[in-house]
Amino acid sequence: VQLQASGGGLVQAGGSLRLSCAASGRTFNSAAAGWFRQAPGKEREFVAGISWSGATTSYADSVKGRFTISKDNAKNTVYLQMNSLKPEDTAVYYCAAKRSGFYQTEGAAEYDFWGQGTQVTVSS
Repeated sequence: VQLQASGGGLVQAGGSLRLSCAASGRTFNSAAAGWFRQAPGKEREFVAGISWSGATTSYADSVKGRFTISKDNAKNTVYLQMNSLKPEDTAVYYCAAKRSGFYQTEGAAEYDFWGQGTQVTVSS
């Protein structure tokens, strides 16, 4: 099972980026998935999660109203649309998936598969 994250980059504050996470070896419609991020000197933190069906989503308070997680089962891909980006959103972003479990949770230890990370840098 491999997760490939892409879409990071450098953007000015107020700008937008869309991250993608493509899965091989499994399908995202069998278990929950999520996005996490880790800034330098900080612990990895939950950003957003989506259930196996895509019917339910959840977000960290810091990104609510600005970020949207979605999935396309036909493409076996999970997305994170990030709008109104702030300098404090700067981090390496990781996608993650559970081996089993239909619903998203906020604990990194509850996810079994991880992508390699993609850097997001927001300049002020």
